Amino acid sequence: MLGPDELERYARHIVLRDVGGPGQAALKRSSVLVIGAGGLGAPALMYLAAAGVGTLGVVDDDVVSLSNLQRQVIHATPDIGRHKVESAAERIAALNPHVRFVGHATWLNADNALSLIGDYDLVLDGSDNFSTRYLASDACFFAKRPLITAALGTFDGSLTTIRAHERNEQGEFNPTYRCLFPEAPPPGTVPACAEAGVMGALAGVLGSMMALEAIREIVGFGDGLVGRLLMIDARAMRFETLRYARDPANPLNGDGPVVADLSAHRT
Repeated sequence: MLGPDELERYARHIVLRDVGGPGQAALKRSSVLVIGAGGLGAPALMYLAAAGVGTLGVVDDDVVSLSNLQRQVIHATPDIGRHKVESAAERIAALNPHVRFVGHATWLNADNALSLIGDYDLVLDGSDNFSTRYLASDACFFAKRPLITAALGTFDGSLTTIRAHERNEQGEFNPTYRCLFPEAPPPGTVPACAEAGVMGALAGVLGSMMALEAIREIVGFGDGLVGRLLMIDARAMRFETLRYARDPANPLNGDGPVVADLSAHRT
C-alpha cells in the first residue's frame, strides 16, 4: 500500500495510464542491484530512487575522487575520499526516505556474485571493464535474474537487456551477452576512461536510460531491449537499434553449453 505522502510524491507516475497505482506498487515491492556507483550507476540510482524502487543495492568498493565529479552526480565535493556506497546512501536517503538502501562495499567476484545477485529482482551493470560484464551476465543466467547492461565510450554508448535464462515465444532461449560479444577485446585495445576521456553528460543520458529500462521491466509497459542493442552516437546525436539473436554455439545456453558455473571467472 502507498501512504498519502507516497501518493503525492509519485502522482505524476500514478496518472500515467501505463503505470498507475498497480505499477507504482510494483516499483515499491521491487529490489534492484546496481553494479558500480560511477558514471552510469550514479544517474541510474538517482532516478530509481526517485521512482520509488523499494530496495536499492549497490556493489562498489571504490572511493570518491575529484575526477569522478565531472559525471558521477550522486557524489559531491565533500565526499572526496569516502566510500562511494556511503555517499550514495546519503544522497538517496535525502532524495527519497521510502527507499531502502543496501551498500555492498566490495567488488563483484566469482565467490560473491550469485549470493549478491540472488537477493535482488533485477540487476543493472554499470561497470567499466569487460571481466565484470561477463561475470555479471553469467551470474544473472545462473541466478535466473534479468540484467540491464550498458557500456560507455568517449562520445558513444550502448544499452541492452539480457534475459538469457528465459525462453521466447518460439520456445528458444533468449540471447546472452556472449551472443552479442562472444569474446572480450584483447587487453589494451580499448583505452580506459582515464586515458581516452568520457563526456560526462553522456553518462547521465545512458544511466538515465538504464533506469528507464529497469522501470519498464518492473512495471511491464512497452517493448524492452531483449535481443536489441541500443547505440548512441553523441557526436551526431543519433540513436540506432541493432537486433541480435541467440548464437547456438554460445557456451552458456547454446546447443552444447560448456559453462556450468562461475569457476572460469576465478583468477
